[in-house]
Amino acid sequence: MQDTEYSRPDPDELLRMLKKEEEKSEKGKLKIFFGMCAGVGKTYAMLSEAREAAAKGIDVVVGYIETHKRMETAELVLGLEVIPRKKIEYRGTELEEMDIDAILARKPKVVLVDELAHTNAPGSRHARRYQDVLEILDNGIDVYTTLNVQHLESRADTVAQITGSIVRETVPDSIFDAADEIKVIDISPDELLKRLQEGKVYTAERSRQAVDNFFKQGNLSALREMALRMTAERVDRQIREYRKGQRISSAWKSGQRLIAAISPSPHSISVIRWARRVSYTMDASWVVVYVDQSDKLSMEQKEQLAKNMKLARELGAEVVTTSGVNIADSLIRVAREQNASQILVGKPDRFVFSRAVRLIDDLMQRSTDLDIYIVGQEDSPSKKKIPNILPKPQSSPLQYLLAVVLVLFAAMVCFPFQELVGYRTVSFILLLLVSLLPLKVGPGPTVLAAAVGALSWDFLFIPPRFTFSISNLEDSLLAAMFFLVATVTGLLSAQVRKRERIIRQREARTSALFALTKDLSSAHSQDEVIKTAVSNIKKYFDADVAVILGDAEGEMASSAHPASSFFPDQKDFGVAAWVYWNEKKAGKYTDTLPSAQATYFPMSGPRYPLGVIGVRLRDNMKLSFDQENLLENFISQITSAIERELLNDVNRRSVVVAESERLYKTLFNSISHEFRTPIATIMGVSENLIDRPDAVRADLSQVQLNEIHLAAERLNRLVANLLDMTRLESGMIKPKLDWCDIRDIIGHSLKSLEKELEGHPTTVDIPGAVPLIKLDFGLIEQALTNLIHNAALHTPPGTDITINVSVIKQECVISVSDNGPGLPAEDIDRVFEKFYRASGGNAGGTGLGLTITKGFVEAHHGTISARNRPQGGAEFIVKLPLSESVSNDLKATV
Repeated sequence: MQDTEYSRPDPDELLRMLKKEEEKSEKGKLKIFFGMCAGVGKTYAMLSEAREAAAKGIDVVVGYIETHKRMETAELVLGLEVIPRKKIEYRGTELEEMDIDAILARKPKVVLVDELAHTNAPGSRHARRYQDVLEILDNGIDVYTTLNVQHLESRADTVAQITGSIVRETVPDSIFDAADEIKVIDISPDELLKRLQEGKVYTAERSRQAVDNFFKQGNLSALREMALRMTAERVDRQIREYRKGQRISSAWKSGQRLIAAISPSPHSISVIRWARRVSYTMDASWVVVYVDQSDKLSMEQKEQLAKNMKLARELGAEVVTTSGVNIADSLIRVAREQNASQILVGKPDRFVFSRAVRLIDDLMQRSTDLDIYIVGQEDSPSKKKIPNILPKPQSSPLQYLLAVVLVLFAAMVCFPFQELVGYRTVSFILLLLVSLLPLKVGPGPTVLAAAVGALSWDFLFIPPRFTFSISNLEDSLLAAMFFLVATVTGLLSAQVRKRERIIRQREARTSALFALTKDLSSAHSQDEVIKTAVSNIKKYFDADVAVILGDAEGEMASSAHPASSFFPDQKDFGVAAWVYWNEKKAGKYTDTLPSAQATYFPMSGPRYPLGVIGVRLRDNMKLSFDQENLLENFISQITSAIERELLNDVNRRSVVVAESERLYKTLFNSISHEFRTPIATIMGVSENLIDRPDAVRADLSQVQLNEIHLAAERLNRLVANLLDMTRLESGMIKPKLDWCDIRDIIGHSLKSLEKELEGHPTTVDIPGAVPLIKLDFGLIEQALTNLIHNAALHTPPGTDITINVSVIKQECVISVSDNGPGLPAEDIDRVFEKFYRASGGNAGGTGLGLTITKGFVEAHHGTISARNRPQGGAEFIVKLPLSESVSNDLKATV
C-alpha cells in the first residue's frame, strides 16, 4: 500500500529546496581536499587536479599555496597563473596574505586557496581565511581548498584530548557541510610515518619532534577514523536529502539505519536499550521516533515520555517527534525520510485485539521494503499485565453524558411531530446530530450516541412503538443501517477533527518558530536579541525568563541581563552556574538540582558556553514533551543569534584594530615629518647665531629670527590641529554663539596668513546685504583659516584666491576658490577624511585641516563641500544657517 502522506510533496520543503538551489546557482562551488592531518598529500592532490582542469581549458589561478619547501609540490605550481600576494606590515614585520581584491578583479573560473583554517594577519579585510573564501564564493568563483579534520570546530576538543595538542585555528562545521564536494586524501599511518622519516613532510629535526608528539601511530589512526567517519556521515546526509528532493519513498539499504518507535510507556525503555545494542553491533546509526496523536497525556505519562527521550539522547540516539493520526503511516514516513532500513517496536500482548498487534499488522502490510523487529518486554515474570484490549478512553464521563442527553433531547423534541414528518424522517435528524457530535466530543461518546440514537428511534418511533421489537423487515434493516452509518460517520468526523487538531498544533509551532526567527533576524545587537528572546518565550510559553550571558573571558556574568523578566536568587544563580559550566539542563522538572524555582537551559557555543536561559512557568505546570521540544528549538535559534552578534562584535573589533593600526602609522609618519622640518630649521638657525654672535649683520640676524618664528608657527599650527581633532572626537566642541560680522572673521583669517599668502593675489567679495550671523567667532575663523591656507599651500605661486560671500534662501554661503590645478577627480569625495592627503599634492601637512574645518562647520549645523570649477581650480563651499530673526529681517529688507 502506497503511503500517500509521504508521497505528497510538502510545499514548504519544496520552497526551501528551490531557494537553496537558487542560492547555490548564484555562488561559486567549494571543493575541499580533506585529510586526517598534515602530510597526507592534500595540496599535492589539489594542484594535480587543478593542472588537469587547466589542461581542459578551465581558467585556474593560484590564490595562495603553501608548498612548505616540498620540491614535488612546488613543481606542480609551475605553469599555473599565480596571483601576487598582498604585503601587510605589522609591527615592523612584512607579512604576506592572499589578495582578495586582485582575485575578484581577475575573476577566474577556479582559484586555489591552501590552508582554509589559516588566521590572517592583523590589518587584513577578514580575520580568517575561510571568510576570504566565502567572499570569493559569493562572487561566483569556484574554490579548491585544503582542510585537516582537527581544524573543524566540532572536532577540535576531541583532537586535543587524543593528541594533547590544542587546536587554535578552526573552521565552522557549516563550511564543511555546505561544500559542494569533499575529496578525502587518505593514506595509512605507516605510510605517513614513512614520509616523515624520508623528510617529505618536515625537515629532519621537525620530523623527529612530530613523531614524538603529534604524529604517533595511535593518534594518526584515531584521526584517520574521525576523518573517514565525518565523510561517511556527510554522504549519508546527502543520500537522505537527495531522496527527499526526488520524493523517493522506497528505502535504500546503502547503509544501516534503525528506527525505534517509543510511547509514554515504561516498556519503551526496553526498545531503546535494545536499539542501542543492535546499532552498536551493526555499526549503524539509530533514530528514536515518537508519534504525537494529539492525545491528552497524564502527568505520569508526560514524565515517563520525558524519561524515555532523555535515555535515548544519553545513549546517543537522534530523537524525532512527528504528528499523525495513524502511527504506522507516521513511522513509515519518518523511516523513508531518514532512509532507515529497520523499524523496531515493542512486543505486544498475546490478545489479538491489542492495539500493538494492530500496529504491527499495519506495519507489516504497508512496509514491504522495510524490516520490522519486535522487541520483548523486560518485565518480571511475577508481574502480570492486564492486556490492553479496548482502546484507551480519551473522553471524560461528562462528554459521554452530554452525547446521551443531546440524542435523547432531540428524540423527545421530534416525538410530537412524528405523525407530521414521519418516523423515517426522524432518523435523518438523529443521524445529522450524531454526525455533528465529533465537533465537541471524542469517538467513544460518538459511538455511544449512535447506539442510543438507534435504540431511541426504535423505541419511540418505529411501529410498534414503546417496544424494541420491529415487525417490518425493512425497518429492521433501516435501524441497523442507521447505527452503522451513524457510527462510521461519527468516527470519520472524529478522525478528521483529530487530524485538523494535529495540523493546527503543527502550524502553531511553525508560526512560533517563524515569528522568533523573523524577530531575531531583524535584531542588530546582542541586547536586541535578548529582548526578542525574552518577549517570545513569555508570549508562547507564559513564562518568566532570565538570560545570563558569558563575558569576553568566558566567565559567567554576575547577574542576569537587564532585559530579563525575572532575576534568580542566590540559590538559583548557583544552579545557573552549574548549567553554564556543565552545559547540561538542570533545575525544576529535571533530575539535577530539582529544587530550583526555574528550569535552566545552556546556550552552548562551538568552543565555550555562551550563557544560560532560565524559564520559570507561571502556572507551575510542567511543559509537555512537544512544548519542551519547541522551547529547545527556541533556545537553539536564540543561541545562534547571540553567536552571530558575538562574531559581528569580533569582526567590528578587528576592523577597529586594523583601522587604529593604519591611523597610528599614518599619524606617526605625518607627525615625525612635520616636526622634523621646523625643528631642523630652528636648530640650524639658532646654531648659526650661537657660532657667530659678533660677526652677524643686523639684517641677517633679522632674517634668521624670522625663519625661527615661521618654524615655531608651523609647530604651533600642527599642535593646534591635533588638539582640535582631539576635541572634535571627544565631543567637547560646543560653539559659543554670538552675533558676528562675517567681514571681521575673514579679515582676521587673512591677517593671520599674511606670510603664506605672499605671491597669491587674494580677492574678497562681500555684498553689503550680508547680515550679522550668530556664530562662534573663533571656530569659524579657524575653519576659514584652514581653507585659505589649504588653497595657498596646494597651488603654485601667482595663483589667484577668491573669497565670496552671499546669502541664498536662509543660508550664508562662503566660497573659497582658486584658479590652480584643482582636485584630482578620485580625491574629491575623500578630502575631508582624517589624515587623507590628495595624491600628487605638496609635501607637508597632517591631513587634518579640512577634517577639522568640516567638524567646526557641522558644529554650527552647517555643511561644507568641495568641487572643481568649470573654468579651472578648486572651490570649497561653506553653508551656515541664518537665525530665524535675521532671516525674517532679511526678507523684509528684500
